[in-house]
Amino acid sequence: MMPAELSGGMRKRIALARTLILKPAIILYDEPTTGLDPITGMEIIELIQQVQQEYRTASLVISHDLKLAQIAAERIIMLIDGTCYAQGTFSELQASSDPKVRAFFD
Repeated sequence: MMPAELSGGMRKRIALARTLILKPAIILYDEPTTGLDPITGMEIIELIQQVQQEYRTASLVISHDLKLAQIAAERIIMLIDGTCYAQGTFSELQASSDPKVRAFFD
């Protein structure tokens, strides 16, 4: 259990540290920057990148945070109505002419 006085960012860091003890090959992050201020959110994004490099883990990140996707993702799969609607790099999806994909970036 974590004390209530810990900040959201600190709780996320502690959870990640607990996960790394298990030496996973893949780490699932579910909305890792949600509810954080922009500075702490950026620190979490940098931490995800650092973990990928230092521990050689793959990451599966579920997020609506475009900044996170742009910085940390090599490939993006966009789900719409529970289906894989589009996939590609951030730049490829951002340049898409598909109206549903465009709506996410506008």
